[in-house]
Amino acid sequence: MSSAARPEHAKAVLAMVVATLLWSMAGVVTRQLHQHKGLILVFWRSSFTGLAVLAWLAWSQGLRRAWLDVRGASHLLWISAFFWAVMFTAFMVALTLTSVAQTLLTDSLSPLIAAVLGWLLLRHPLPARTWAAIALAMLGMGWMVLHDLQCPTSSTQLLGMLIALAVPIAAASNWVSLRRAGTGVPMRAAVLIGALLSAMAVAFPAWPVGVDLHDLLWLGFLGVFQLAAPGLLAVWAAQRLAPAEVGLLGLLETVFGTLWAWLGAGEQPSGGTLMGGALVLTALAANELLGWYRARRGTAQAWPDAQTP
Repeated sequence: MSSAARPEHAKAVLAMVVATLLWSMAGVVTRQLHQHKGLILVFWRSSFTGLAVLAWLAWSQGLRRAWLDVRGASHLLWISAFFWAVMFTAFMVALTLTSVAQTLLTDSLSPLIAAVLGWLLLRHPLPARTWAAIALAMLGMGWMVLHDLQCPTSSTQLLGMLIALAVPIAAASNWVSLRRAGTGVPMRAAVLIGALLSAMAVAFPAWPVGVDLHDLLWLGFLGVFQLAAPGLLAVWAAQRLAPAEVGLLGLLETVFGTLWAWLGAGEQPSGGTLMGGALVLTALAANELLGWYRARRGTAQAWPDAQTP
C-alpha cells in the first residue's frame, strides 16, 4: 500500500468500525419495543431509513443530482440496493424470532463468504494475515455457537437463525458489488432504494402497520441512526476496502451487539460467548496492526531508493 493510500485506508477502517457500532444498537432497541411482529418493525424502520437517506442526499448534493445519479446508475447500484433490502428485512425479522446473540452469530459468516466471493469474482488476493485473522475469528464464532448448541433451542429460534443466514450472504455479496463499483461510481442511493424495496416488500403482508408513539419514536431512531447513517458510512468504506476486510471488521457488530443486549436488555452472555468475542477482537486487532506495521516497514525500506537520483 502506498503512503498516499494509507490515510484513506485508515479512514475507511474507522468508518466501518463506527458503522458496526451503530448497527449493533438494533438488538437492544428492539427489546424496548411493545410491538413484536417482525414485518411491521421492518416496514417502519426501513421507511424511516429511506426518508433519512433521501434527506441526506438532498442536503449533500441536491435531489436533481441524486436523481441523475440513479437514472444513469451502473447495474451495480441496483444489485447493491437488492442486497441492502435483504439485509434490512431479514435481520429485523430474525431478531423477533431468536436472541440477539444467535442472530449476530449467524451474521458472523460474512467475512468468510466475502473472502471467497472477493477471490472468485474480483480475483482479489488476500494476505496470509487476513486468512489467519478470518480463521481465528471463525474459531471464536464457532466457540460461541458450540456453547449455544448445548442449550435448548426451540423451532422458532431455529427459524430465526435460518432467516438470519440471509444477512451474511447478502452482506458479503454487497461488499463485493461496492468494491467492484469503486470510488468513481455513486452508490449511496443504493441504501435509499434498498430501504424502499424493503418497506414495499413487507407492506402488504404486514398490514395494518399501526404502532404506538413509543415504538414509532424508537423505530425512527433505528431508521436514522442504526441504518441510514451506518449504511452510508459502509458504502464509503466498502468502496475502498477489500470485501474480506469489510466483512472482518463487520464482526465487531457481533461483539458490540452482544454487549448492548447484556447491558440494556438483560440478555447476559455466557462464558463461551465472552471467550469467543475475545478471539474475534484479537483477530481484528492483529490483522489491522500487522497490516499497519508491514506498510510502515515497506515505506521505510523504500525511502532510501526514493532519494537516489
